Amino acid sequence: MSINTILNLLPHRYPFLLVDRIVENSPPDHLVAIKNVTINEPFFQGHFPGKPVMPGVLVIEALAQATGLLSLGHEDVPEDAVFYLVGLDKARFRRPVEPGDQLRLSVDLVKYKRRIGVFQGQAWVDDELCASTQIMCTARNDL
Repeated sequence: MSINTILNLLPHRYPFLLVDRIVENSPPDHLVAIKNVTINEPFFQGHFPGKPVMPGVLVIEALAQATGLLSLGHEDVPEDAVFYLVGLDKARFRRPVEPGDQLRLSVDLVKYKRRIGVFQGQAWVDDELCASTQIMCTARNDL
């Protein structure tokens, strides 16, 4: 799935679109996306000068955006739905994400009921786990 398709599916735009490409998509159960982390990302100016590190909350946001893309494959989701993050559990950060890294975002559906999905998300650089969390989001088209 290309960036143009992602732009058609997600409401996020630069600098907050954190998914560059979908490399595996098996809706509604599994999705793998890529975020290319570059030094020109605006958050690196202040996080941290001299030692740039991608903020952990943005790694989690990238995983949340991937869950939104995966959720679009669920039969219960309206075509005009927007996904909202409603909860996180068991968030863990194991390795910093730095400029030049390619972040591999893997999300798996745990359960989905009444437009609320629970997903397991993992962020990887090469073979190293950077972050993991359980993400809960909801599909809304009435806001």
